[in-house]
Amino acid sequence: MSGGSVDRPAAIATAAWAATASAPRASADSAASADSSAPADSSASAASVSASRTAGVDLSVVIPVRGERERLGATVAAVREHLEGRPGGWELVLVDDGSAEGEPEPGDGAHAEGAASAAADPRIRTVRLDGPAGEGAVLRAGVRASEGRRVLLTDAGLGTPLDELARLEQALGQGEGGTQGTARPPVAALGRSRSRLGRAVGIPGIPGLRRGTFGFALFDGDAARAAFAASALDGPAVDAEVTRLLRRGGGTVAEVPVRRAAGRPAPGAAAARPARPAAVGGRRRGALVELLRLNAGGLAVAAVFLALSFYVFHGLWADLDGRYLNDALQDQNQWEWFVGVATDNITHLRNPLFTTAQGMPDGVNLMANATMLGLTVPLIPVTLAFGETVTFALVLTLGMAASAWTWYWMIRRRFVESRWAAAAGGALAAFAPPMVSHANGHPNFVVLFMIPLIVDRALRLCEGRSVARDGVLLGLFATYQIFLGEEPLLIAALGMLVFSLAYLLVDRRRALAAVRPLGLGLAVAAAVCLPLLAVPLYWQFFGPQSYHSVLHGDNAGNSPRALVEYAARSLFGDPETAGRLALNTTEQNAFYGWPLLAFGAAVCVWLWRSPAVRALAITGAVALLLSLGARVPVPHTGVVLPGPWWVLGKMPLFESVIEGRVAMVCAPVLGVLLALALDRIVRVRARELRTLGLLAAAAALVPVLPLPLTVRERAPVPAFVASGAWKGYVNEGEALVPVPLPDPGQADALHWQVEADFGFRLAGGYFNGPWGPERIGIYGAAPRHLSNLLRDVRYGQEPPEITPQWREQARRDLEYWKAGALVLPDQDRADVLRQLVSELVGRQPERVQDVWVWKVGNRP
Repeated sequence: MSGGSVDRPAAIATAAWAATASAPRASADSAASADSSAPADSSASAASVSASRTAGVDLSVVIPVRGERERLGATVAAVREHLEGRPGGWELVLVDDGSAEGEPEPGDGAHAEGAASAAADPRIRTVRLDGPAGEGAVLRAGVRASEGRRVLLTDAGLGTPLDELARLEQALGQGEGGTQGTARPPVAALGRSRSRLGRAVGIPGIPGLRRGTFGFALFDGDAARAAFAASALDGPAVDAEVTRLLRRGGGTVAEVPVRRAAGRPAPGAAAARPARPAAVGGRRRGALVELLRLNAGGLAVAAVFLALSFYVFHGLWADLDGRYLNDALQDQNQWEWFVGVATDNITHLRNPLFTTAQGMPDGVNLMANATMLGLTVPLIPVTLAFGETVTFALVLTLGMAASAWTWYWMIRRRFVESRWAAAAGGALAAFAPPMVSHANGHPNFVVLFMIPLIVDRALRLCEGRSVARDGVLLGLFATYQIFLGEEPLLIAALGMLVFSLAYLLVDRRRALAAVRPLGLGLAVAAAVCLPLLAVPLYWQFFGPQSYHSVLHGDNAGNSPRALVEYAARSLFGDPETAGRLALNTTEQNAFYGWPLLAFGAAVCVWLWRSPAVRALAITGAVALLLSLGARVPVPHTGVVLPGPWWVLGKMPLFESVIEGRVAMVCAPVLGVLLALALDRIVRVRARELRTLGLLAAAAALVPVLPLPLTVRERAPVPAFVASGAWKGYVNEGEALVPVPLPDPGQADALHWQVEADFGFRLAGGYFNGPWGPERIGIYGAAPRHLSNLLRDVRYGQEPPEITPQWREQARRDLEYWKAGALVLPDQDRADVLRQLVSELVGRQPERVQDVWVWKVGNRP
């Protein structure tokens, strides 16, 4: 069920062999002609040697001869002894790196013994490079010269005993002759004798490059020769480069535990003499340069994504202290508060899943809110150093760019060869109109970099190659995503389920073959995930201030017109039109525009023979239908039809999902289709057709290009709060009560609390919490008579006649909130509110700096 079935080459293209013309300069002939120490009248003529090799070789052993020439004679003898009588024949290719430093003269000692053995046995050949060369050049030359069905790379000191070859051969033979016919054998088996951490940092100071990866490795011969021929690096990073080429060609690489020979240095380590500090430093610098070369394309793509993300948010970055995302409603205040409360809880060693900082006295179940503890906690040092707004902007900017990059990585790994086709697909998946809309204040729907990794790991499970390992990683990935955003994970899981069922329809054989490994892997993932999440999930669903669903209203689905119109922040968008068709500016969950949807449909028709494309088409169509909600109005008719969400929306968990958000599944679907189309278009030979295809793609994308998010001046924090004057009016354990109380419509008081370093608690607030005996989820604190009255008067309602009953109710509500002081900042209808509160509490307020204050707590 892997997406890799979309026209991916099964192995490195045969054309890669053309690269051998530019490989390092070397001579590779028979031992008699290649080694200058061979006798001129050797009886092993070139013709006879050539004839012996054309008979077929089962195994080629390639040994770079660098710093261990003194061991060469013993090494050659050991190889001959181990392989003598091997069915299918063998050959030994010795690669002299051409280094003059410390090289024994021909005919001296062990080197002469190795040369003599080579001259006497046509199966032993020497390849000499013209001058000193790096590890990559040496290995490339040796593999080029090999002719075996399989190629073994090992070191001249035989740091890994040849007896371990059987382990590699067993791994390389997995899947051959299997009864299911679905598992492909690996193309390489790498021997490992150290921990993953040790190998990851093996090259001094350069994480990510594995020192000695090819110190003992067995390859499929054709795949190895093609991959090494296509490689370009001459230094130690050739290991990573060739491994990547093998995998990109559709192959897999197995890692096999092997034992080390006692007293032998690790593969790739210098044995002749200790390396000088200058040499080690040069090696590090060289490895770093190669690392950059190896990843130059990916780094360039990442830079483009980062620049695009900064372009979207540059208005916010221009003045982090004074600007606020114009269309964020109160969500920026809320999320900055989430950043601050996580920092405050952790630094004071309090429970990170709960707080009474707002919603006094009941508090807030932080696990039941989109607090994104997976980022807010690791970024605590940033928050402490630069503040909550910097963390907010950083999460949005880096999160959107990282999401684009992981979608690009997954698309290139699974679907296309072209880097820039995959980059275009990744950009569309991460910067599609719904994501830009949510970027106004919903980081949990923007920071989606784990979703492609989860999708890829699920596809690996379908391949059944390493079910236990992939299941464990899937469980860890899902666990982390829970702490980034549960609703995006649920929607992604729904999309993957639809894709799986669609694949069952279009390619029943492959889908059924994937059922068992996928099921086992999901069981492993659950076994990993559930224990890690047991306490947080229990707290979320059964802890204090938990709730069982969230009320969104009957109009949370997308209008059919929203599927073909443009979002407010798209190049061709009209804010007024988009506003009429969405809940608000942060919930423009579709708005892909008719040209992009038409282009996607055309790509599906064009590539319909591909099962993956058909499954993607079905997934996108189902997601759009589900996003219409439980009641679907037919435009311009007044007719309302029942929607497919009517059934799904009543299921546990889905009852809290805003159904319009399901349309976000179409962003990666369209991204993959775009990448597939561009990958094909750029390879069309006819220039006219190629130009026409690129113009069609541009016509689909240009209307939905993102515009920068608009910003406005942020409401200032009252001097009463900023100066710390509040400390004289609110005791420890008491709440500050803004007039009116903060709620989803106006939550600037959350920013006051952030600026006051959470020194006081707040009554009211903006969060998800329970309401009523059924504990239905609502936005904000459970309303009380006084909070409703103050809100209604603030927004235009005339105040009622204040009776003793009203005063008693106000006293009860203030007591319930554990109020220390009521604070009225300057605002519309401030005079009316001041008179109302004064009558309710029975006394006039005190003017303190820029606010009116009624002290109602216990402090005298």
